[in-house]
Amino acid sequence: MQALQRLGAQVAASEREHTGQIRIVAEAGLPWSYLRRHANARERALMLFSKHRVWDTEHNNGVLIYLLMPEHAFEIVADRGLARHVPPTAWQEMATKMTAQFQQGHYEEGLAQAVGAVGALLAEHFPRATDSPSVNELPDAPLVR
Repeated sequence: MQALQRLGAQVAASEREHTGQIRIVAEAGLPWSYLRRHANARERALMLFSKHRVWDTEHNNGVLIYLLMPEHAFEIVADRGLARHVPPTAWQEMATKMTAQFQQGHYEEGLAQAVGAVGALLAEHFPRATDSPSVNELPDAPLVR
């Protein structure tokens, strides 16, 4: 529980530096409907990106950080505003580093690194102006199922 609070606080702190929105979702397993049709973590992440309205932020710069714990599968889904600035290879490098953390059972550390890396990209491409109000469009607390 404290790990979730720390991650939520890190998301909130990150969002004070940029206009983007970061949403963390971690799951203990894929739903039966995904298993039955042999869907993968990427498909699930894309659906959750839509379901949790990460795509529906004012500047089209929401980012979903998805972790499928038993498989140590990690996906990042960035909305088009940020995706146009960051090459796919950068996302893949980030995923490779995070997966190594998860394989060692370091879930909080891996997610914290992911929030930091995503936040740095958002701050670079969508910095918050000092006089800009901070609007929180998505919950900061990680969702764990």
